[in-house]
Amino acid sequence: MKRRLLAVFSLAMIAGQSVVAAPAGYFDFTTGTVLETGDTWMSSGKRYRLYGLQACLRGTTYTDASGNKRDCGEASLAVLAAFVKDTRPVCAAVAGSKDLTFAVCYALVGGQRLDLAMMMISEGYGFASLDSAGMPLYPAYAVAEQGAREARRGLWQFNDVQHPAILLSRAARKPGGLP
Repeated sequence: MKRRLLAVFSLAMIAGQSVVAAPAGYFDFTTGTVLETGDTWMSSGKRYRLYGLQACLRGTTYTDASGNKRDCGEASLAVLAAFVKDTRPVCAAVAGSKDLTFAVCYALVGGQRLDLAMMMISEGYGFASLDSAGMPLYPAYAVAEQGAREARRGLWQFNDVQHPAILLSRAARKPGGLP
């Protein structure tokens, strides 16, 4: 119970009030959005990715409780879609290039501003992104990931779920490496 309260507390960024339109410096996640993965989307001709979040990779699988193989990336994508639909988050660009903009997003839930990436990770459908040295880009996400893993929330309830950072690291070491 204590860990669950800690996870809920860590989700809350700051108390807020109702948002009718995105505040200055932010943009609505929902306007013209096409989800690509559980961490990346296209909107108004631009490609965005949630900063610090690594979704499950499409094409990787896990075995559900009924013994069926399921696409892990599709599970992350479905949860992101549900969060976006239910909470209508707003986002702010934090870094990027011509082809990709990293963004942080928050949603108002119960009068509190919740970090969308933290929601994905805490519920077990996303992972903390790692830098080239294998360190978390945002340490709070790594803590939330560990809490979800220990509580066996989301994808962590399945014994064969594979952490995408491990898969990406293996692919990078192979000749021909990452696409």
